[in-house]
Amino acid sequence: MSNATSNATALPGALGPLPGAKLGLAVLSLAFILGFPGNVFVVWSALWRVQKRTVTCLLILHLAVADCAVLLTAPFFLRLLSAGRWEFGPVVCQICHYVCGVSMYASIFLITLMSLDRCLAVTKPFISQKIRTAMVVRSLVLAIWVGSFFLALPVIFYRKLVLRGRHLLCDLSHPTMGHLIFHNLFETLTGFAIPFAAIIGSYCVIGRRLRETRFRRKRRTNRLIVLIVVAFAVFWLPFHVVNLLDVTGAVSHSQGLTKAGKMARPTLTALAFFSSSVNPILYAFTGGALIKTAGIGFMAKLFEGTASEMSSTRVGTGRTIQLREEAKLEAMQDGNPDSMTLSTNPLE
Repeated sequence: MSNATSNATALPGALGPLPGAKLGLAVLSLAFILGFPGNVFVVWSALWRVQKRTVTCLLILHLAVADCAVLLTAPFFLRLLSAGRWEFGPVVCQICHYVCGVSMYASIFLITLMSLDRCLAVTKPFISQKIRTAMVVRSLVLAIWVGSFFLALPVIFYRKLVLRGRHLLCDLSHPTMGHLIFHNLFETLTGFAIPFAAIIGSYCVIGRRLRETRFRRKRRTNRLIVLIVVAFAVFWLPFHVVNLLDVTGAVSHSQGLTKAGKMARPTLTALAFFSSSVNPILYAFTGGALIKTAGIGFMAKLFEGTASEMSSTRVGTGRTIQLREEAKLEAMQDGNPDSMTLSTNPLE
């Protein structure tokens, strides 16, 4: 346990001069080519084309900023894969992986906040109306970024230049097996398991509430948020499964599990990196019908559409009046008086 242990975890630097290098080059190149311009377009649309930013729009804006940050590190990892060694020194090694770690945390926390916001708006619209102000939302987003910078700190402590054969690699170096177990479990619990449990819980509550009140949701906004959540799970869950596989192998002293984790990690790490490029594709898919009418402004129309995508009806005069009052409150949140007698979106 006193011998230094290293394991290629956490982010794309783990791909190194491995048999999966060619696949890693292809995946990371595609991620950068598609993802960086796409996320820049999302940021531009949210900042300059949207007249009224909803909560969903603000969170997607910060999600795109996080994705842009991680994609800016792609050239360093592409060079690593092509050269088979790290050529940029220890500081850049730590900074690149730290940026990736911060992005991972910021992304999952922003998606969690998005889900909790929708849950509160559906289940407690009056409370939501009182606390869902610009100052509160901005404060929560700031807290997410501060927390992400803090939670990603272990990446700096454990990421070092390590001699592998004849070449230096930017790799993880855990002083003991206990450090490896702590780091992997800490990363998986705080960066996936706990926040994703909150997301699943939120959507269970939302689903039950909608069945009780017979809300009829327009599909676009709901589909957009669900796709973002599902995409994050698809790209990051395998990565965290390998984290747990490493921990299991360390605890049980199983060479087979440890070897399986090392073999699977390069491909799954590249897959996790690709998650930063997929959201703009999802936005284009969700707002595809708007492209024909709005052209380059389709993203702004999609964001603005999150302000008015819920209508609700209920048999029974008393309940109908209550739902109308809830709708009015949500309309006032959006600052759109025209929608106060029509439809609002507690799920925006």
